[in-house]
Amino acid sequence: MLQNWLKIAFINYKKNWLSTIINLFGLTIGLTGFMLILMHWNDEESFERWNPKKENIYAFQTHNKAENTYGNNISYPMAELAVKVIPEVKDYVLFNGSGMGYKMTTKTKTVYQGEGMSASESFFNFFPFKLVSGSYKDALKGDKVMALSTKAAKNLFGKTNVAGETVKINNKSFVVTAVYELPEANSQIKPDFIITPFEQMKGDKDQWGNFNYGCFFLLKPGTDVEALQQKFYDKIFLYRAKISAQGAGVTPEKYLELYGPTGSLFTPIDAIKLHAKASWFGVGDFKTMMILFTLSVLIVILSAINFINLKTAQASQRAKEIGVRKAIGSTKSNLVLQFLLETFLICLASYLLSLALTELLLPSFNKFYDKQIVMNDWHIYFYSFAMVMAVTFISGLIPATYLANFKAIETLKGNFARSKHGIWLRNGILTLQLIISSFFIIGGLIVNNQVKYMMNKDLGFSGKQVFLINFSENDAKPWLKYERIKNEMRKIEGVADVSYGEAVPGSGRFSNSNMDYMDKSIFAQHGSMDYNYLQFMDVKLKKGRWLNPNLASDTIANVMVNEAFVNKFGWTDDQALKNEVRPGFDNKPYHIVGIVKDFNILNPRRAVDPIIFFHYRETDWKRYNVYNIQLKIKPDDIDGTVKRIKAYWQKNVEPGYPFDSYFIDKKFAESFVKYQKQQTLFTILNAMVLMVALLGLFALSSLMIEQKLKDVAIRKTLGASDGTLVFGLTKQFLWITLTAVLISMPISYYLMNEWLKDFDYRIDMPVFPFILSLISLLILTFAVVSIKAYQATKVNLVKYLKYE
Repeated sequence: MLQNWLKIAFINYKKNWLSTIINLFGLTIGLTGFMLILMHWNDEESFERWNPKKENIYAFQTHNKAENTYGNNISYPMAELAVKVIPEVKDYVLFNGSGMGYKMTTKTKTVYQGEGMSASESFFNFFPFKLVSGSYKDALKGDKVMALSTKAAKNLFGKTNVAGETVKINNKSFVVTAVYELPEANSQIKPDFIITPFEQMKGDKDQWGNFNYGCFFLLKPGTDVEALQQKFYDKIFLYRAKISAQGAGVTPEKYLELYGPTGSLFTPIDAIKLHAKASWFGVGDFKTMMILFTLSVLIVILSAINFINLKTAQASQRAKEIGVRKAIGSTKSNLVLQFLLETFLICLASYLLSLALTELLLPSFNKFYDKQIVMNDWHIYFYSFAMVMAVTFISGLIPATYLANFKAIETLKGNFARSKHGIWLRNGILTLQLIISSFFIIGGLIVNNQVKYMMNKDLGFSGKQVFLINFSENDAKPWLKYERIKNEMRKIEGVADVSYGEAVPGSGRFSNSNMDYMDKSIFAQHGSMDYNYLQFMDVKLKKGRWLNPNLASDTIANVMVNEAFVNKFGWTDDQALKNEVRPGFDNKPYHIVGIVKDFNILNPRRAVDPIIFFHYRETDWKRYNVYNIQLKIKPDDIDGTVKRIKAYWQKNVEPGYPFDSYFIDKKFAESFVKYQKQQTLFTILNAMVLMVALLGLFALSSLMIEQKLKDVAIRKTLGASDGTLVFGLTKQFLWITLTAVLISMPISYYLMNEWLKDFDYRIDMPVFPFILSLISLLILTFAVVSIKAYQATKVNLVKYLKYE
């Protein structure tokens, strides 16, 4: 019986070769997209899974209810108190630096070693890397010890068995206490060396408001995380507020309401890459991942719809076969199983083709996402094959049940082709397919418009030809370094101007704190800078004046703010220039002397945050945070000027260190890459959807028009023109297309409006994509169907009328 079923299946595949190819092509494309996105998602979810303690390690995040914002920092005494007063918390590890680099000296050589981390002494209790040399006990206890990865040990000593050896950094000797091997699995935490921020932690031991550290907590197994978050508020946040509120003259609850944090969030370590609200190591975009996955599933659904449509449209060709088989005793269940087998064979062939195509496209996909994904995870094969079985069941069962329900008497009489049985099913499924196609067209155009809007928006500054050089971390007094070299670097041929600013567009590096005025408080970013920085970046002055190097008060208590700062307090510009604020980083009041227009420094999707600008000498601790020098380069010889700057830097400023530099406009442009990739993927998916849908439409229209050839012959004999016949044959499909687009419009409006809500700078919902979707789908439908319709008008009249 099985052999007979297979023989019938291959006869029908050959007979309907066009629809067979279209089904194979559509399912192969859909399954390939599904597997690529699934591998991308699986790769993002796989970070930190190597860690044997992952079930009990949680990343700590703060929440500020008033601003509805999340932070990734904690103060040292808060973490220490949590272990003492909350039974569920067993241990903590703090870190305040990653990606660090130093010039290190051993007995035989001096080399630069990068990718380091600054972490507290419990680090190896949380990250039990494979120990190669030394011991983890007290490995990070004290300020004169360090641990090395095998890679760093080979770089410094040429071997890995180096526990007990000495390394000098900035004339300070460190003893290597342990050498470890980093895991090959995905991890955001892969330091090549680890040192302890001993001096900083010593100074921060009683500083409850210095949120300088990222933190992981080790919890007891079975901890109720929601209950823990409430305990953190009651026992940590309120305790800190009681201490800090004493000098502020407010209740602890009011203090938290003003300054936060008002809540905490604990995310499992193996979920931070994709699901954390904020992370020291950067967070992924789960929402975009879900959108891409949903779109890939939609393409598979479109392919399944093609299958259902084509199978039901071929019903008349197999009606007599079914009638004969029923007449000789075949049961309905046998017929259903036979048709499901035919569907499974097509799906299985598509699955095998999609595996080959996925392997072929994977290198380009890896390059697009900067990944190293390989097809060695059984989950990919399991879930993709499960999708194949689902498609087989859904797209096979509907036409199988439909065909198996034919009545033997009706089909043997040969009048099935003239009945209206099943037309509603094909039309309904075709409508669903066109609804999905219309959504892709509308969504693709809106995504394209939004990305263009962000890229063309006036950002409020000019980073053109502004060249930034980051300082290494080897200077005890970095502001003196800046002041020493800025006049010398002005003398380099091709350098037009020099400045320094903390709030650099595109850097992602900033700090913030509360700003108080009377009984109101807001959070604002810090913009310590040199006097000329805002003019240097072509920022526009809105009201008041610039900071002036000739006025001593401008390095004591005068500041500038941006429009967002003024608006957040609800002031007018004139009111702002008469007011003083008390920033959380200082005990003295600061007077506002100027207001600048907003300029975007973080991300084109985000609204500009309040920023306070002040000279770096105005506040003692900000002098120690001077971390760059910026040069405006003349346009006539940019490459030559950069070479001269690099040569001067490596000879006179930081010999032996990497030249860490970039052009600000190019760096800021990297913040668009994510959205440009979304635009590219949406365009590719859009093309795939249209291709699958139009091929399916062509095959379906071909089969349906073939069923009407006798009607065409009769009407042509009675004098109907070719144009009338073509329009008559395409009219039904045009009505279906019109209905589908009208249904898709409110759905597309809602979904794309939800997507646009993620952008503070967003376009108004445009009308053009909806109109273009309607017009383009009507034109494409007419073009695809009319090709077959025109061929039908050339029918051989004798062939179809000889029995009438």
